[in-house]
Amino acid sequence: MEKQVEMIIYGAEIICASCVNLPSSKDTYEWLGAAVARKFPNQPVNIRLVDIFNPPEEEEIKSFAQRVVEEDMFYPVITLEGQVVGEGNPRLKTIYTELEKYGYKAVESF
Repeated sequence: MEKQVEMIIYGAEIICASCVNLPSSKDTYEWLGAAVARKFPNQPVNIRLVDIFNPPEEEEIKSFAQRVVEEDMFYPVITLEGQVVGEGNPRLKTIYTELEKYGYKAVESF
């Protein structure tokens, strides 16, 4: 692993109107955290959940949260080191592939 990466999940308490029947942003946050920890054990990823309607004051995060709202993106929107890797219903395979680009080594499950 080259460095610990930051994954940010931008979402809201309310489920996206276009994402009915999909997990909430908080559920996605918990699910992704568990899935990544299983696939890449002992290789920490800094995973944060950001409320798009009440983001922290960090300018870059606040600006992207505003973009999610203004562009009507399907949330949760998942970024890895600032790059969008998932929107609405994220695909684990895509996220795993992106993590591997940063030197994370997958552990295959049986």
